[in-house]
Amino acid sequence: VKLVESGGGLVQPGGSLRLSCAASGSPFTFKAAGWYRQALGMQRELVARIFRNDTTDYADSVKGRFTISRVSDINTVYLQIHNLKPEDTAVYLCYEEGWPLSGPSRLWWGQGTQVTVST
Repeated sequence: VKLVESGGGLVQPGGSLRLSCAASGSPFTFKAAGWYRQALGMQRELVARIFRNDTTDYADSVKGRFTISRVSDINTVYLQIHNLKPEDTAVYLCYEEGWPLSGPSRLWWGQGTQVTVST
């Protein structure tokens, strides 16, 4: 399974972005997905997750501004971000967890997309 993120870029404070994470390759049964972010010199932070029953949870720092969603028909997970702040600047990485055709569940990672919030 290959995950490809897109949608990052340079945006002014207060702006919005929608990040996408598209899965392709071998079929799998979705279990969960999420977005981490890693700012320069900082630890990786989990910002949002979505589960098989479409429940979600968020880091306190992004609640009310970030929304995670998925469209199962096209194997894509989204992260909608509003009211971007300079402290949101980071590489955003998606992951997906699922069951391949055989064997235990597995975890896959995307390559990351840069989000820079600056004037």
